Amino acid sequence: MAIKKHDFVELEYTGRIKDSNEVFDTTDEKTAKDSQIHAKGAQYQPIVICVGEKHMLPGLDDFILGKELGDYTVELAPEHAFGKKDPEMLKMIPTSKFEEQGIKPVTGLRLNIDGHIGIIKSSGGGRTVVDFNHPLAGRDVVYQIKLKKLVTDKKVQVESVLKVLLGLSTKVEVTGNKANVEMPQLPQEILDELSKNIKELTNVEVEYTLTQMPSHEHHCDDPTHKH
Repeated sequence: MAIKKHDFVELEYTGRIKDSNEVFDTTDEKTAKDSQIHAKGAQYQPIVICVGEKHMLPGLDDFILGKELGDYTVELAPEHAFGKKDPEMLKMIPTSKFEEQGIKPVTGLRLNIDGHIGIIKSSGGGRTVVDFNHPLAGRDVVYQIKLKKLVTDKKVQVESVLKVLLGLSTKVEVTGNKANVEMPQLPQEILDELSKNIKELTNVEVEYTLTQMPSHEHHCDDPTHKH
């Protein structure tokens, strides 16, 4: 049976850079270890997505629509994957701004600046160039995907939406078409929008049991950003 928009699908995948065959992402732990990209504490297991909601790269989401369950190889151009290189995403920042925060700007250093991930491309003459493009912007990529099964379990559906939208793996209890979700304290408008999204995709009404907000990592303030 062909996969339809708003079907929930469990799948596995491995993504490679086309010209080097280098693995950059995978749901398989052995592949991650063999490719030397294994991250301690990361969960390597199949994921669940809602098709048509851009829970994956746009090109993959579009590809899955209408397919049968099974194994596929998908080649994606930059515009359907991580985007084209945008010259405006290269920012020149005074090196002194980093030094004030105890950061030595070294080429290749990955930074979180005011919530934006950037990589230092060069540093010299009192100025540091930081690239805020995605590391894979401008690259053709190839994905091997295995569409394993359709997911109809409401609890799993709700959990998958929470994980995709907020990056949360949290306690979810579902009875009929009602769910109780343990949730960090968030602005009410975010909770309302999340409830609306879950209702539209799963037909489940959500109530929240609010817990203490987890602590966040410290970020560098972007000296080019005006608050």
